[in-house]
Amino acid sequence: MRKLLAIAAALAAVAGCSTGTDAVVRGTEFDFVAPGGKLEIAYEGADRKKLPELTGESLLEPGKQIKLSDYAGKVVLINIWGAWCPPCRAEAPELQKLYDENKDKGVQVLGVDVRDDSRSQPEDFMRDRDLTYPSIYDPGSRSLLALKGYPRNAVPSTIILDKQHRVAQVFLIGKLKSDLEPIVQKLAAEPA
Repeated sequence: MRKLLAIAAALAAVAGCSTGTDAVVRGTEFDFVAPGGKLEIAYEGADRKKLPELTGESLLEPGKQIKLSDYAGKVVLINIWGAWCPPCRAEAPELQKLYDENKDKGVQVLGVDVRDDSRSQPEDFMRDRDLTYPSIYDPGSRSLLALKGYPRNAVPSTIILDKQHRVAQVFLIGKLKSDLEPIVQKLAAEPA
């Protein structure tokens, strides 16, 4: 009888902690889930959760730390990329255009370069494409550990944050400026 009670208590505890089919765990920080394996996920209202602090060393300025909190009050588009990634070659110039045309409206692009063991390759990637937005150099994807449940093998991928740095949109595939611009402009127009 004691065994049955222990099993019942354990099952009740597990059931009480489950999150159902929601795309976001009901907490205060973002916890990524791709319902039904979706590659594009939008979050509205209470479903937007704050992203934990993201930090890492600057790709082009070794020794300098870049933190998400450096961009307080701005819409931030975080792009996870690698110099080895063919779709990133097409996406990066699009992100630069987006940044150039929207930075005065409070939009910041922040790259996170992953799985590039030699710093010179991603540096050349950025210089050859005249990319001026900052990027974190993160060959081991350690800065992404703060993103609970986020698939670190999804490259390129983009996370768009509202002004409070809550996740508003996730793309697990490459995107063009025309796909991203309406989203960042809508978020930039939202009250702080």
